Amino acid sequence: MLRSRYIILLLVVISLIGVTAGCSGYGDDRGTAGTPSEGQDMEDNGQPADTAPNGQSGSGPPVMFRGNTWRTGTYDAPGIAMQPELQWKFKTSDFIYSTPAVADDTVYFGGRDGYLYAADLETGEEKWKFKAENAVRSSPAVADGTVYFGTHNSNLYALDAATGEEKWRFTASGGIESSPAIEDGTAYFGSFDGMVYAVDTTTGDEKWSFNTGEMVGSSPAVDQNKVYIGSYDGYLYALDRKTGEEIWKFRAKDSIYSSPALWDGKAYFGGMDGIFYAVDCETGREVWKFNTTGTLVWSSPAIEEGTVYFGAYDGNLYALDAGTGEQKWRFWTGRHAVYSSPSLANGMVYFGGLDGRFYGVDCNTGQKVWEFETGGNIYSSAAVYQNKVLFGSHDGSLYMLSETIK
Repeated sequence: MLRSRYIILLLVVISLIGVTAGCSGYGDDRGTAGTPSEGQDMEDNGQPADTAPNGQSGSGPPVMFRGNTWRTGTYDAPGIAMQPELQWKFKTSDFIYSTPAVADDTVYFGGRDGYLYAADLETGEEKWKFKAENAVRSSPAVADGTVYFGTHNSNLYALDAATGEEKWRFTASGGIESSPAIEDGTAYFGSFDGMVYAVDTTTGDEKWSFNTGEMVGSSPAVDQNKVYIGSYDGYLYALDRKTGEEIWKFRAKDSIYSSPALWDGKAYFGGMDGIFYAVDCETGREVWKFNTTGTLVWSSPAIEEGTVYFGAYDGNLYALDAGTGEQKWRFWTGRHAVYSSPSLANGMVYFGGLDGRFYGVDCNTGQKVWEFETGGNIYSSAAVYQNKVLFGSHDGSLYMLSETIK
């Protein structure tokens, strides 16, 4: 664990250099009430009712990191099934870890330059930017006309989505890299102060907090009754959604940065031990585990139609049977790690690598359909909207790729 903590701390320090001076498949089974196996608040098509079709919010469901509160990384969109064209790129002055959110024809994303940006979806032109004064690696969530995101200066901000005007801020005692989950008037997120927080989305007042004892960079997944989140102390926690009380905790062999995804009564996540886990949502007991050929699983999983996808330090994108943990296929990018979390749409899986390339891979075969080269490492995950794919790069640009350009 000391080795992985050293790596994590080194990466956090690197991300801060230069900033202080100037990151549709749901179980249809029905089980115990309030678990993902029940599929609470589900639509007829098997999607949770809070999943935003095509990544669009408006007055409808919230838009957030991994597409929904279950963090499954699925998007109800055509996506791109052929070699894409660059529709536009938005240049900032530093790295982009943050995953963009698309709502009301606007793209929201953060930069290591300390700004939260809003850009026009079609043109890529800046609408506004908000100076957060420190790195924004947290991915924004958009709900009811408000944008929520964390920063390395310990603040969770709530901004007016149309104007960028600050509504409120909540100050923790450590940086916030965790991406907030918005559900029923509450923002759930973790902090480097070791706490997991639940904050009122209207007032910014704390509802509850839970102390893990170590830094929390993982982003929470939320179902009807529980909040699931990993910590650098090596535990995945399941907390009561209303009170924050611990229901159970599962011990991995090392720290957890990966954000859990929920499907069919199980929570899926990776560890800094190079192992990918499936844990029962009710009991917290291990269902299965899968050993990668590398030392870290930083990537957060995506799940669709009984298959779970994730990237690893060994340069592979893995596809496993979600029920058994057996490998279906793996796609090797080369000797460069995959920290980007995969996104799923219309039979394609999208992700970036530290080789600076962004990939579109067939979900069924694991064969590469296309790739697009940027000028820097890619930690950001993709947002998929209609036939467009958006992601950030360490070259300081947010890219929007399109299958067709009008």
